Amino acid sequence: MENRSQWGTRAGFILAAVGSAVGLGNIWRFPAVAYENGGGAFFIPYLFALLTAGIPILIMEFTMGQKYRGSAPLTFRRINKKTEFIGWWAVLVAFVISTYYSVIIAWAISYSIFSFNQSWGEDTEGFLFGQHLQLADIPGEIGGLVPGVLIPLIIVWILVLGILFRGVRKGIEVANRIFIPLLLVVFLIIVIRAVTLPGAMTGLNAFFTPDFSQILSPSVWIAAYGQIFFSLSIAFAIMITYSSYLPKKSDITNNAFIVGFGNSGFELLAGIGVFGILGFMATSAGVSVDEVVTGGVGLAFVVFPAIINELPAFNGLFGALFFISLTLAGITSLMSITETYVAALVDKFKISRSKAVLFGGGLAALISLLYASKGGLYFLDNIDYFINQFGVAMIGLVEVVLIAWVLRKTNMLKNHANEISDIRLGSWWTISIAVITPIVMGYMMFGLFKLNLMREFDTDSGNYENYSNAFINNTGWAVVAGVLILGIILASIKWKSNDSLSDYDDK
Repeated sequence: MENRSQWGTRAGFILAAVGSAVGLGNIWRFPAVAYENGGGAFFIPYLFALLTAGIPILIMEFTMGQKYRGSAPLTFRRINKKTEFIGWWAVLVAFVISTYYSVIIAWAISYSIFSFNQSWGEDTEGFLFGQHLQLADIPGEIGGLVPGVLIPLIIVWILVLGILFRGVRKGIEVANRIFIPLLLVVFLIIVIRAVTLPGAMTGLNAFFTPDFSQILSPSVWIAAYGQIFFSLSIAFAIMITYSSYLPKKSDITNNAFIVGFGNSGFELLAGIGVFGILGFMATSAGVSVDEVVTGGVGLAFVVFPAIINELPAFNGLFGALFFISLTLAGITSLMSITETYVAALVDKFKISRSKAVLFGGGLAALISLLYASKGGLYFLDNIDYFINQFGVAMIGLVEVVLIAWVLRKTNMLKNHANEISDIRLGSWWTISIAVITPIVMGYMMFGLFKLNLMREFDTDSGNYENYSNAFINNTGWAVVAGVLILGIILASIKWKSNDSLSDYDDK
């Protein structure tokens, strides 16, 4: 008799999956990536990538979770005993990401408060790195804890772990039913305000004007696949875990299309809002849009505060809404990331959910203190780069090659999805999973390894961000290798119950 937690409604699952997919990267990564890779023309490879990689992998992971009804390690074990380590590998990558993702949310909480009186002053860059983060001079130095980061970080973990303590239906589902509509309303207000600013159309023209010459560049297509891959929460255990809570007769393909297009719709909305604001900034400063375009931490915590300073009216409220939107997007994603290892601990060691939340979430919260130190930003930047490029992307490649070519499970998964879904899968899905995605992901990984090996051995090219070899090796490659090795060790530990394979042995 199965006693696994379940979503209360289909809408609850969809909101949770969308909440996981819609994160900080939608707001601060997508607009800059689109602009730098052909503007309006970028949407052609982006849509192609969504339909040949994003949604197909979502369908695959939804089907795996729903059919095998387990966390990522248990799901992979039920597919084949020898592949359990892949599930742990993905879970541990999620664990690492949760430790620093929580800190960025803490920054956003602080900046929501700073917005009301523009505490950052005129020198927004100096304020972020000097006063707020109190950044150490040398990468690798830890220094003391920064109270302005530590206090909101504690609040983030209390909120997230409190929600997870309440379970899937009463915790995660209820939270997403509140946070996702609220995020949409807040961001719509931001977009409406952004497009009515003087110079907004200049920014929007820069964002949407197509440069079709760039479509022929392989790097643009790689950027499109990379954006889809990293923004949909695929290949690091989340969607397998979330779909394992679906009822046995849930529609899979419909849900995947809704989540995929919902995520992309929010990215488009983010692009409109961000470039409307950047157009205002460029016009105010009398410069071209390309001089103010940036992404990541710099966009959110340096450029946007500078823009908020220049707004003609209600700038404090507008700033607060922007950073609240970052906080909401971050919290819903962090809940899903943390749930991956909570579910894995419950399945593997047969402990209560509360113990798994306390141990797994508590350990992540403890490690996150590293990023609340004066040297935290350097650790965050380096680990984020390596764990995303060589953790998430590598797992995605291994996962599709394993399912399609080693275990040859595509037809079985397709048949299962077709039995319970309105939209039937055909050759489009099989070709996408077995051919297109492995080729594109393989090409991406080859390029990344080549680039980083060149950096490692060619003194002229320099390391990532010109960090020292010791720092790159100790906090970059070491983390990447560590999650894989620890995943293999955890997979070798005996399960507390032998029934993990009883109904699912699928040889």
